[in-house]
Amino acid sequence: MKIKDKSTLILAILIPIAVGTLSAFFAGNTAIYSEITKPPLSPPGVLFPIVWTVLYILMGVSSYIIYTSGDPNSEEALRTYALQLFFNFFWSILFFRLNLFFTSFVWLLALIFLIVKMIREFYRISPKAAYLQIPYLLWCLFAAYLNFMIFRLN
Repeated sequence: MKIKDKSTLILAILIPIAVGTLSAFFAGNTAIYSEITKPPLSPPGVLFPIVWTVLYILMGVSSYIIYTSGDPNSEEALRTYALQLFFNFFWSILFFRLNLFFTSFVWLLALIFLIVKMIREFYRISPKAAYLQIPYLLWCLFAAYLNFMIFRLN
């Protein structure tokens, strides 16, 4: 990947990090995760901010590739990217702040749909940008398992 504009790359990385940080702020105390009954394969709570930081960086780099591609379809792809960030933002609030476990699960399914749509749109422009989103999709699929099982167990 050739970096055309370092400040644009930094901004592209900071956008999803800011979305995640603000979401965590508005979600409030995530201590509920340690208090609820969790399913098998539940990772320790300390792992989540590490994983999300890496995912947000990958998302930012991926969006930068699309933004700087010059492809006429990049605007639509970036709209899908922004919409999935919107869904990403509100999931934590639904789950942690409001404790709406079923609603957050349905919301997460919509997010996963948007991620798949985004990956397909990104792939048409840059396969590399699409591949950078695969860990995000896999993590959200795993999160859907956790979310659904937490709904069932609590």
